[in-house]
Parts: sequence; structure tokens; C-alpha cells
Amino acid sequence: MALSKIDAANFLTGTIPQGNVANASLNAVTALPAAIATGKVLQVVTALDGTNRATTSETFGLNSSTLTLNITPSATSSKILVTCSAMLYIGGQAARLTIFRDSTNLASATAPEDSFVTMDGDGNYGAVSGMHFLDSPSTTSAVNYQIRFRNNQGSTTTTMPFRSALGVLTAYEIGA
Repeated sequence: MALSKIDAANFLTGTIPQGNVANASLNAVTALPAAIATGKVLQVVTALDGTNRATTSETFGLNSSTLTLNITPSATSSKILVTCSAMLYIGGQAARLTIFRDSTNLASATAPEDSFVTMDGDGNYGAVSGMHFLDSPSTTSAVNYQIRFRNNQGSTTTTMPFRSALGVLTAYEIGA
């Protein structure tokens, strides 16, 4: 069986001893190979909403006039990473939360209830919800993203029900 010797002093600091690295090869590195994806964040747009908004509707509506944002991709190949954090107070059995791009529910193709988040329970409780979606809008025109929610049992669902609650919607353009 072969034995290996570990240089404990350098191992703990993450330092590679000088004699083990060919400086000429390190100095020759000028760029990553073309096959390595190097996506970059090109822009970030954020919307905040701390306003208490309620619905009894069982369909998604534009419930928050400020938890919406516009972003204009710089290339048709760009991806948009949409993230959201929001608090809901659920007065009934369930509530649903989703992300729309313009008039399209982005959860429609992937989620059984047309929402990214379904909060079930026995009613009368608050919950913090987070959503993330990587979108490919394939356009260089302005795109609108918005958070919509609905009730599932005919009672009342409220966003940002407490004074300290703040909803945050953020869109990141990721370059190819």
C-alpha cells in the first residue's frame, strides 16, 4: 500500500508550496476556455411593498400595485431570475402565490395548482413565502413581472399583514 505525506501546515492554510506549481503555466492563463459558461448578472431591478392588501377571490388578480417591476433584457438570449419574498395572512384553509410575466402565469406549465406556493393549514395564520423562477423571455422589450395571490377557500388572504412585513420582488438579468 502506498503512503502519502500531507504537509499539515500548508494544508490548513490552503497554501500550495512554491515548488509544486509551475509559474510559467499560471502566467500563461489569460481566459477561461470557450466551453465554460460564464453567465454574468447584467442588471438588477427590485420592487418593495409593505402595504396590507387583501382578497377573497379564488382567481389570481393584480393584488399588489407595487409588487411589480419592469426589466428590459439587453439580449434575447438573456435569462431573468425572478425572486420574491412575501408574507401572507391566511384566514381560510389555503392560499396560493405565483409570479406573472405580463399576462402569463409562469407556474401554469409546471405546477398542478397554477401556483409556485400553496400554503395549507387550519386558517388564521401568517406565513412567509419565497419563490424563485428562471425565465427565458426571449425579447429585448420591457417585460413586466408581478406577484399575484389568491384564496383557495372563499375566505380572506392578506399580504404584508403586519407593520414590519415587507414584500420584495427582484429580477436579475443573467447574460449568456
